[in-house]
Amino acid sequence: MNKTNGGVESVTGADIIEAKPPSGPVEVELVHLFDKIKAVKAFVFDVDGVLTNNDLLVTESGDLLRTMNIRDGQAIKWAIQAGYHVGIITGGKSEGVKKRLTNLGIVEYYSGAQEKWEPFQSFLKRTDTLVSEICYMGDDLPDLPVLRKVVLSCCPADAAKEALEICDYVSTVPGGRGCVRDIIEKVMKLQDKWPEY
Repeated sequence: MNKTNGGVESVTGADIIEAKPPSGPVEVELVHLFDKIKAVKAFVFDVDGVLTNNDLLVTESGDLLRTMNIRDGQAIKWAIQAGYHVGIITGGKSEGVKKRLTNLGIVEYYSGAQEKWEPFQSFLKRTDTLVSEICYMGDDLPDLPVLRKVVLSCCPADAAKEALEICDYVSTVPGGRGCVRDIIEKVMKLQDKWPEY
């Protein structure tokens, strides 16, 4: 287990897979994280800073271009195939991003969401899930209202300080570089749903 900026503890894959029964405060906290991971039935992700890094390429015509991690996309596909609900709540309105993510199989896509709590409630109703079953990954202040409510709150390694301070799990990976794959893989492996080849 590693310390990140702000004193928030980060758990590696080896910590989660090979943890031993509790024998002290750190191990008790880890078991508590296990329980949260095992409760997850759905994932909700922010886009900018989570599925993308915090960079934008601005073309001469004014278009905004982003990059996404292919392994994040593959993990999302596997999660949907395994029966998890996956949703997106983003403040952006990019048609390219929407096309990319809906082509992965995401049905619950909410864009232009400056306040994220209302679309999150819509996601809960439409998927018949509870806050106690949701893993949410966000990276900045607009994500905090949802991060404070879900069973498993997560953020990338380079998230805003306020998100780092409240999340249950801080990925060792920054936004747009595989942090989505990181948390999906951990959840699915602990629930014995990760694919084998």
